[in-house]
This record gives sequence, C-alpha cells and structure tokens, in this order.
Amino acid sequence: MSTTAADPTAVNTRGRVIIASLVGTSIEFYDFYVYATAAVLVFPALFFPNDSPAAAQLSSFVTFGLAFLARPVGSVLFGHFGDRVGRKATLVASLLVMGIATFLIGALPTFGSIGIAAPVLLAVLRFTQGIGLGGEWSGAALLATENAPRGRRAIYGTFPQLGAPIGFILANALFLVLSLTIDDAAFSAWGWRVPFLLSALLVIVGLYVRLRLVETPAFRKTLETGTRARVPLGRVLRSSWRQLILGTFIMVATYVLFYFMTTFTLTYGTAKRTVTEGAAAAAAAGKPFDPEGFQVGLGYLRNDFLVMLIVGVVFFGLLTPVAGLLADRFGRRPTLLVVTGLIAVFGLTFQAWFGGSAGSPVVTTAFLAVGLALMGLTFGPMGALLPELFPTNVRYTGSAIAYNVASILGASLAPIVAVLLWQRDGDILRVGLYLTGAAVITFIALLLTRETRDVDLVEASIAEAAAAP
Repeated sequence: MSTTAADPTAVNTRGRVIIASLVGTSIEFYDFYVYATAAVLVFPALFFPNDSPAAAQLSSFVTFGLAFLARPVGSVLFGHFGDRVGRKATLVASLLVMGIATFLIGALPTFGSIGIAAPVLLAVLRFTQGIGLGGEWSGAALLATENAPRGRRAIYGTFPQLGAPIGFILANALFLVLSLTIDDAAFSAWGWRVPFLLSALLVIVGLYVRLRLVETPAFRKTLETGTRARVPLGRVLRSSWRQLILGTFIMVATYVLFYFMTTFTLTYGTAKRTVTEGAAAAAAAGKPFDPEGFQVGLGYLRNDFLVMLIVGVVFFGLLTPVAGLLADRFGRRPTLLVVTGLIAVFGLTFQAWFGGSAGSPVVTTAFLAVGLALMGLTFGPMGALLPELFPTNVRYTGSAIAYNVASILGASLAPIVAVLLWQRDGDILRVGLYLTGAAVITFIALLLTRETRDVDLVEASIAEAAAAP
C-alpha cells in the first residue's frame, strides 16, 4: 500500500520537495550535457570516422537532436500515467529510463569495433534518453508547484529549473578534470565514457529521494472528486488545445537560447581561427582536411573554453531563483515579456560581440555570462507558468507536451541551424538573427497568454476539469 493511501493527510516536507525536484532534473541535465559535450568533442571521430570533419560534426548533432524527437513520445506516455496513476510513480519510471540509456551509451562500442552498428545503437539509446526526458521535467515541475505555499509557486517552480545549471557544471567539470588528467588519446579511447557511467550513482540518489515522496495535494483532489481523465491526451487536445499551442511557443526562445549558449558556443569557440590552423590540426591528428567544409571560429583550447562556459553557467544558476521571485511579485507574463525582449536584442549582438571576441577571454566570458544570465531569467518562471496553464487532471500531459514539442522547434534544430548559418569566414550574424526571430515568436505567444499567478491549482483547476465535456 502506498504512503498516500495509508495516510491521506501525509505531506511532502519542503526539504523533500526541493531535493526530489532538484535532484531529478540535475540528473536529467547532467545526462544531456554529457551527451552534448561528447557530441562536440569525441562522437564525430568515434562514431562517424568516414565522414569529413564538417559532415561528422553534423551527423553527431543529428543524433543529439534525435532525443528531442523522442520527447513528445515520452510526454504522452509518461503524461498519461502521471495524470492517471500519480506523479510519484511516473517520476521514478522516467528517471530509470533515462538513467539506464545514459549508462549504456557509456558502455557502447565505437565504429572501430562494430562498424555501422555503433552509430545505429547510439541513435537508439539517444532516442530512449529522449523518451525518459519527455516525462521528467513536467513531473518535477508539478512536484514543486503542486506542493508550493500560496503566493510562492514561481519560486518553488525554480527548484527543478536549477537542475539545469547544476547538471551542466557537474558534467562539464568532470569532462574538464578528465581532460586535465589524461591525454587526448586516453580521453578518446575511454575517458569520455566515465561521465556516462558515473551517471548511475546520480540515478541511485534520485531514486532514493523520489521513492520517499507522497502524492501532491492537487492530484489527491482529482482522486477524491473522481475527475481523473480516462485518456488525458484526448482530454487535453479537446479542452486545452489553445494552451498547448501557446505553451509550446512560449518555450521556443528559451530552448534556442539554451542550446546556442551551451552547444553552439562550444563548437564555435573551439574551432580553429584560420584555414591554415585547421589544416595543420587535421594533419597532426592524421585526419583528412576538407577546406570546403571548414568554418572559422575563435580558436580557444577546449579546456579554456569549458572554464569560461562554467563561469557563465554560474550566472544562469544565480538568476534562475531571481526570476522566480520576480514572477511571484510582478506576474509571469510581465517578467517574461521583459526578458524575452532582452533576448531579442541580445541576438543582434552575436557577430559584433561573440564573433569579434577571438583572443579576448574577458569579452568571450562576458558574452557567455550575459547570455546564460538571460537563460536563467527566462527559464526560471517556466516551472510555474506551463503547469498553471492546464487543469489538474491533464496538467502532467499538457505541460509535458508543450515543453517537449518546444524542444523540437527550438533545441533540436538550434545546433544544426547554427552550423548551417555559420559562415565559412566565421561570421555568425545570421545565427544571432535566428535567436532574435525565436524571441519575437515567444513574445507574441506571451501577449496572447493569460496571467496565471493567482490561479488556485487545486480548486480552480478541478472546477474547470469537472465542467469540461
């Protein structure tokens, strides 16, 4: 018998809510940052060795994007059980799916061992990761917001959001330690596997915390009133289709900014500054050099750029709870409208600021810090806003679909589009314009969305669900 069934008055303590929501998304983002970093640093050579360097990098990014195609599948699957069975069991299951897939990637043979089967298996495991992620964020956000005190939902909603900077720092700090303690040959041979395999330890911690949870008050209310949807997907498509569309586009700019600032910047920042340097580096590594596919970058050493990224992500972490406080004080829409406008302006600075920062670590770090600070400000309120758009009996499904369909439109395409828009001479003006365009779309969606700060997640949503056909 579950804890909730045994004691219907049982509640999750604030500390348990914070740790359970934070740990799970920290593991989630750790897993994804590990893959994103490996997709830039080692996967092109290990899994696509027969392609030109540019084509291998693009193929690696395609596997990176596969997870985002899988996420809506996971959102429907885990959303169904999250709205039918409960938040707790679904959160445990999503964590297991993602954790096992990540561990297996770390044990996967490369192209040199099993040939074409290696990239195929990599794609399958990456897709599986995406299915697990499809149910992870929404469940963690609901855990936090449905347990929040009145007037503090946005700050509670930032607990799972803080998993993003924490996961990034854990993953990239580990990659940095490995690259400083072993040489490039050892890193390519086995060192890249260590972060994937170590994820098992984080999963164990996450499972321990989540198994101690009880159901949220809002979900218990749906059980008491008998308002659970028989088929949550059908219900949300019938009664909340407008919220699905708006919630999806509200997240687009956040996703584009996020993956530009973490994945694209690492690729551009560590690319050689001249064709001559690129040819020399390829010759030293014994790899073919394709001058047609070569793109000029900033020329930083990998370790140096990772340090700058980690500094930038600290600002991401610091500004995330600030955004929650602002959203509780002034509302979700006003806060996000201002931040989205700033993101649009930031996109216009890409070439002048980041593209012109070669040889100036201070300028490069400042660019990363500002971009990632904006990421914290836009990502923080999403943990409250997206769940608040939907009734309790379809909240898991609705918020998960909006969040994860946005990942396809924003995150899965962003690194690939950025590489295609990146000019051979190093010009990235069009990359920044792409971000500005995404921000304009999000701004319009926010204008069309109602303010949700004062919505009662238990009473108002149950009344809405009961009145729905």
